[in-house]
Amino acid sequence: MPNAKITKREVDAAKPGMADIFLWDTITKGFGVKVTPAGSKIYIYQYRIAEQGKADRTPAKRYTIGKHGQLTPDQARDRAKELAGLVTRGVDPRELEIDAAAAKVEAKRQASERARAEGELAFEKMATLFLDHYENEKDRRPSSVRLAKLVVNNHLLPKLRGKPMPRIGRADLQSVIDAIPTKQRGMRRAVFAYSSVLFGWAAKRGDIVGNPLIQMSKPEAPNARDRVLSDGELKLIWQSSEALGQPFGPFFRLLTATGQRRAEVAGMRWAELDRPTATWTIPTDRAKNRKAHIVPLSRVALVELDQLAGIIWPNEGIVLTTTGSTPISGFTKAKATLDAAIATANGTVLPQWRVHDIRRTVATGFQRLGIRFEVTEAVLNHISGAKAGVAGIYQRHDWADEKRDALNSWARHIDELLTSSERNNVIKLQAGV
Repeated sequence: MPNAKITKREVDAAKPGMADIFLWDTITKGFGVKVTPAGSKIYIYQYRIAEQGKADRTPAKRYTIGKHGQLTPDQARDRAKELAGLVTRGVDPRELEIDAAAAKVEAKRQASERARAEGELAFEKMATLFLDHYENEKDRRPSSVRLAKLVVNNHLLPKLRGKPMPRIGRADLQSVIDAIPTKQRGMRRAVFAYSSVLFGWAAKRGDIVGNPLIQMSKPEAPNARDRVLSDGELKLIWQSSEALGQPFGPFFRLLTATGQRRAEVAGMRWAELDRPTATWTIPTDRAKNRKAHIVPLSRVALVELDQLAGIIWPNEGIVLTTTGSTPISGFTKAKATLDAAIATANGTVLPQWRVHDIRRTVATGFQRLGIRFEVTEAVLNHISGAKAGVAGIYQRHDWADEKRDALNSWARHIDELLTSSERNNVIKLQAGV
């Protein structure tokens, strides 16, 4: 077809033939319309990219601009001018289009990859992986696992469920902490600490760029507890625990008789106990400081265990259990029952106290009995003070005899409390039972 200014009239008037027919524009060089045998009319731009010394011999290339009807001739011509500008700068429009298409495909692939990754990195999925890792990590204390699960399930999941972990930032985590009443300092501190462990674990795996809690302010620590039960209060707890029956009555009395930690007493197993030597060996995996601990059993402790065992102490099984297969739990409910029994016996409630106050009271009672600090630390299985640092490395004395004397003296003090009308004095340390 002859060259002409491409207008709508010219394009509309163009008729198809047996082969492609081209109408070239007289205004913009290289701009034209291709009419196919099927009658399609397509705007094109034809060009050559000059090569050094081969300007006239380089093959012509064609770039499809778009269909007539979807574009007007003027719109197509403007696009042809843009393409001509690229060619003048040595840029091949077709290669540019290929690159753009490839970039679009790559962007789509990356978006799909991100969507898939974010689905896999949804907080609830990552939290499940973390808890499994945390629980099965070597030397992990059961109490730490329980607290980690509480933090995740009760505080983090309700706020962060469904969010991709890489998109969780400081504001999200601060919202979790702010939702906890400020008076619950211990829980706010625990949520911060275990969240930091979780996000630090994810960062080390490469699932997130960094731990957002590093740049956050740690919640204020709770006030240190210093509640020590008086002799009268200790007597009330011991006597009122009888109302609880087994296993919680013996639980509170064994806490008082041994001075050991709540979880250690609650998880006591018959295999850890030896009646002939009157000892209880807390194994490494149950001791808080990961140090196996031998606790001499005083007469009052043996009385409780004899009642629990019956005629012969078993060789296996859990000492304090309601199911026969798991240690006791539900300490809050048990303490509430004990508090109610104390109020009935005493005519009033016992001022605010916690189960851990019993252990602190035992330690303070040892001081009043004149027991050496090192022995008190040994009974409590503390690695601090006299057993810390260099002293802990070179001081290998196990204080076995001194621990037994101390606990026997404490047992006599308990006996004195229970047989007296009201006493606040203590019996000084004596050798033997």
